[in-house]
Amino acid sequence: MKIAEIKEMTTSDLVERVEAETANYNQMVINHSISPLENPAQIKQLRRTIARMKTELRERELNNK
Repeated sequence: MKIAEIKEMTTSDLVERVEAETANYNQMVINHSISPLENPAQIKQLRRTIARMKTELRERELNNK
């Protein structure tokens, strides 16, 4: 997911998406520990996407104060 797509989302949608992606990330890590994923780079990509979304949420929080 690109930054432009993240900035277009509403704050409530973004919060829901972060929660869903975090759950997906945790499940992916567990699955990878049991049996290796076909593409382990997906874990890194998902972790960075979550970080981008959290960064945008934090920027919005600071701009509203």
